[in-house]
Amino acid sequence: MKKAAIIGAGIAGIAASIRLAVRGYQVEVFEANSYAGGKLSSFELNGYRFDAGPSLFTMPQLVEELFTLAGRDPKQHFEYLKLDETCRYFWDDGTRLTAHANQAAFAREIEQKLGEPAQNVERHLADSAVKYDVTEKLFLHRSLHKIGTYFNRDALKGYLNLHRLDAFKTMNRANEQRFEQPRTVQLFNRYATYNGSDPYQTPATMNIIPHLEYNIGAFFPKNGMVDITNSLVKLAQELGVKFHFNTKVTDLQTTENKIIGLSCVGNEHNNQQFNHSITQPFDLVISNMDVVNTFRKLLPRAAQPERILRQPKSSSALIFYWGIKQRFPALGLHNILFSDNYKAEFEHIFKQKTLYHDPTVYVNITSKHKPDDAPTDGENWFVMVNAPNNDGQDWDALIAQARQNMIQKISKSIGQDMSQLIECEAILDPRSIESKTSSSQGALYGNSSNNRFAAFLRHANFSSQFNNLYFVGGSVHPGGGIPLAILSAKIATDLIKN
Repeated sequence: MKKAAIIGAGIAGIAASIRLAVRGYQVEVFEANSYAGGKLSSFELNGYRFDAGPSLFTMPQLVEELFTLAGRDPKQHFEYLKLDETCRYFWDDGTRLTAHANQAAFAREIEQKLGEPAQNVERHLADSAVKYDVTEKLFLHRSLHKIGTYFNRDALKGYLNLHRLDAFKTMNRANEQRFEQPRTVQLFNRYATYNGSDPYQTPATMNIIPHLEYNIGAFFPKNGMVDITNSLVKLAQELGVKFHFNTKVTDLQTTENKIIGLSCVGNEHNNQQFNHSITQPFDLVISNMDVVNTFRKLLPRAAQPERILRQPKSSSALIFYWGIKQRFPALGLHNILFSDNYKAEFEHIFKQKTLYHDPTVYVNITSKHKPDDAPTDGENWFVMVNAPNNDGQDWDALIAQARQNMIQKISKSIGQDMSQLIECEAILDPRSIESKTSSSQGALYGNSSNNRFAAFLRHANFSSQFNNLYFVGGSVHPGGGIPLAILSAKIATDLIKN
């Protein structure tokens, strides 16, 4: 039986372990933390449960596919519901808008609340669907670094429709040309943040992203976002995958063109510190660790792909987890409180590497759909602002000021002093994201997508130096976020020949 080692139990590493186990590999996963999931994890605080990281669930078929591959009925192992609304939007002047899952209702809502002709919204979503259709099989399901990708029927279809991708204008420019109202532009510019980018720099190709929410749908796992992790780990274990938690890989042992073993340190066994080298040869190794740290920390003596590793990183996040001792019917599962100056906010994040005084605030409240996530008279608030990646800023000062600004903004929207309602608090900032998930500079999505060539400036899903080393996760092709991370596992394992 062939043996595979996977470094990191993020969602991509788990997905890769399932795919390999189904093919008959003996798979071992090495995870530095005491839990699986990486960013897609959870914790409890004073009776409140919080999903720690990703909060939006799209493309559930990618999760279901893993169960199907293993011969299981997905519905028996992983439950979710489709949302009737994707988000609630708030502006400081009191304007409120609900993004209904139904496209026609959403378009009418924008027309009524923002004065934007409904047909403009409908055309934008239709165009988003076309962009997805052009790019899905060509860019999202295949390696961009294999010649065969560019010589097939899907590639021909892509070539004939490249003009539909708007690669030579920015998202903001395309949206300004499409829409009449600045707030509609702002609403759709927001989708650049889904891969940690700046709408004033990222290409309009990224207008593909709304398709996932409005043409396919937004969903919620009935047991919380962490159930994506938990259900897939359980599946992997049923298939024979062995997880080593509290086990940090510190070095990859190599020959001229092959990985032959791993060096680890941890306290997996009886909570005792240990150091050991796994000397038995693995037939292949998959790294779910950030590709920058894979090379810098695990392969320091190997040739470094500097052009890719030195690319500017995506944005990060500052998150407050608040136990709120009150319920707010005006808020939904997903809520956005917009900045009055969106362009200035992104200039602060990407150019000045700091936080804007009037940030756009995202509030996620899972207790709206999963009541046991909070006490009966409270709500669990995941409160986030987009932040620059970690570049040596004085984060303690930035966090203190941001907290004050966020409380002020939320209090204005709900008409109540938020500071008196926070019963408990935890904080996640770019420094802790970097340390907990080994994400270079705490970037949430690896390299930035702020130029038209960004898709080609992500590392391949395979190594050109070592013929049995592969890469998965948000820092490599096709990108960050749950769906793309799962797809990276499909691409990488499809490249492995039995």
